[in-house]
Amino acid sequence: MKEALVIGGGISGLCCAVKLAEAGVRVKIIAPYPSERSQSVMAAGGINGVLCRHDQGDSVDCHIEDTIKGGSYIAGREAVSGLCRHAEEIIEYLKKIGTVFTVDSEGAPLKRAFGGQSYKRTCFCGASSGKQIVSALVMEVRRFEVLGLIERQLWTFFHSALIRDGKCYGALIYNEKVGKIEAKYADAVVMATGGQNALFGKTTGSTQCDGYAAGQLFLQGVKLKNLEFIQYHPTTLETGQKRMLISEAVRGEGGRLFYIENSKRIYFMEEKYGPKGNLMTRDLVSREIDKVSRAGKEVFLDISFLGEKEIRRRIFEVSDLCMKYRGIDISKEPIPVAPSVHFFMGGLAVHLNHETNIRNLFAVGECASIYHGANRLGGNSLLAAMYSGMVAAKEIISRDFDEKKVDFSSEEAKENMVLQRMRDTKSQFPVMYIRDMLADTMSQNLGIVRNEESLKKGLTDLDYYLSICDRLSFDSSVSMYTNYSLKAILTLAKATLLCALHRNESRGAHFRSDYPDSNEAFAYATIIANDEGQFNIGMDKEHIYES
Repeated sequence: MKEALVIGGGISGLCCAVKLAEAGVRVKIIAPYPSERSQSVMAAGGINGVLCRHDQGDSVDCHIEDTIKGGSYIAGREAVSGLCRHAEEIIEYLKKIGTVFTVDSEGAPLKRAFGGQSYKRTCFCGASSGKQIVSALVMEVRRFEVLGLIERQLWTFFHSALIRDGKCYGALIYNEKVGKIEAKYADAVVMATGGQNALFGKTTGSTQCDGYAAGQLFLQGVKLKNLEFIQYHPTTLETGQKRMLISEAVRGEGGRLFYIENSKRIYFMEEKYGPKGNLMTRDLVSREIDKVSRAGKEVFLDISFLGEKEIRRRIFEVSDLCMKYRGIDISKEPIPVAPSVHFFMGGLAVHLNHETNIRNLFAVGECASIYHGANRLGGNSLLAAMYSGMVAAKEIISRDFDEKKVDFSSEEAKENMVLQRMRDTKSQFPVMYIRDMLADTMSQNLGIVRNEESLKKGLTDLDYYLSICDRLSFDSSVSMYTNYSLKAILTLAKATLLCALHRNESRGAHFRSDYPDSNEAFAYATIIANDEGQFNIGMDKEHIYES
C-alpha cells in the first residue's frame, strides 16, 4: 500500500490527505496544532468560481483572464486554466461534504464582488469561509481515521526532508512530547506549511506559518520561486497583538475608502479610478493607501450606510471583530485601516503536478508558487488550496513508486545529538530578540515600496543576523523548534531580499521606486537556487515551472 506524509493541517493539506485516502493511500498528517488552529480558518472572504448560474457575460475564460491579468502576466496559462476550470467542481464538492455556503432564496450560493474581478464570482460562508471549509474537511479526515487510512500526529514540527540523490524518502520531524527528532518514511511527502509571516512579525496571518520549511528545504537544494512578490492586504485593523484582517468582503458589499481633508471626506479611490475604485487589485489599493498615509492622512473604510441589520446579516464577523478588539461599531462609525502583509505569492517552485525539483517531494497551498503570478486575486487562495491538494493527490495516486528504501537512521541520530548540544549550552543572544530584529528589517526594507538602497540595507542586516545565528546555542525561554528554526528562517529572508533586488522593475506586488515601470525582460518568474551556500538567481524563461 502506498504511504504519504502530509506536513501541515490546513485546507490544502487536509484536502490532499482526504483525496489520497479516498484512493486507498495510507496518509500520516504531521502538524504542530489541530487544524482548527491553522491559518486556514482565518480566511474570511470566500472562494472564487464561475458556476452554472453566473452573471451575464461572465465565463470561466473570463476568470482565467482576470487571474492572469491580476498576476501581471507571469502566471502560467495552463496552470491558471486548470485552477479556474475546476472551480465549480470544487465548490460542489465542498457543499457535498458539508460546507455551509450563504445562499439565496432558491438555495444557490450567493456571490460577492472581490478586487480585480470583472464579475461577482466569490462564493462565501458569511465572513468565515475558511472556518467552514476546515470544519467540513476535518469531518472527512475523521471518517478516514476510523477506516485506518489517515493518522494525525499533532505537536510535531517539520525538521528536514530525507533527501538523497535528488529523491525524497520522507522527513525528520521534531516530536515535542518526547523532545526528540524522529524519521518518518513515505513514498511521497507533501508540504502544506503555508506562507512566511514570521519574517515580518505583525501580519494578518498566523505566526505558525513562519517560512521555516521553505528555508530548510532551500538549504537542502529545493528551488524557490517569486519570493519578491508579497501581497499587502489594503485594509487591516491595528491591535496590540497583530493586524486584524478587514475582509475584502466589506468593500465587496459596497464599503468606501476615504480620508478627511478640511473636514470633508475624500473618496480617493473612486475619484482616481471610478465607481469600481475600491475594488481594484490589492497591490494597487495598498499603494494608494500607503501614499495617503505618507502624506499624513489616516484612511478609513465606511460600511455604516448598510445599516445594522444588513451588516449583521452579511458581514457579522467583521462587525464582531471591530467591536471586540477596538470597540468600533461599524454600523455607526468608519474603520481606521492600513495595509499589512497578508499573502506570499512566492514559495517552493513546483511543476504542474505540484512536484518540486526533488522527486516525490510535493508542495501545495500557499507554500507552493504557481497560480498567482505577481499578485493574487481575492477569493483565489481558497480555490488554489483545494485545487493544489487535489492535483498533488492525483499525481501520487497515479505514480508507481520505487520499492527501494534508504536508511536515514544515522541522520536522525546526528540531529538528536545537535539538539542535545543546544540544550547543554546557553545563548548569548535571545532567539526571539533576533526574530524581532528580523521583522523590523523586513518591514522597513521590503515594504509596499522598496528600492536598491533599502534592499541592500536589509541584506547587510541579514548577513549580520546570520553571523550571530552561527554562534547561538540555546534559548531556554522558547521552544526547541523556535531555536533550531532560526537559521533557515533567516536564510529565507535573505533569499527574498536578493530576489527583490534582482527584479529591476515594478510588477504586481513588487514595486521599486527606482524602477517604477514594468520591463519585458523580467516578464518571467524568478527562480532562486542554493548551490552549496551560493544563491543563484535567474528567470524561468524556459517556462520549466509553468510561469
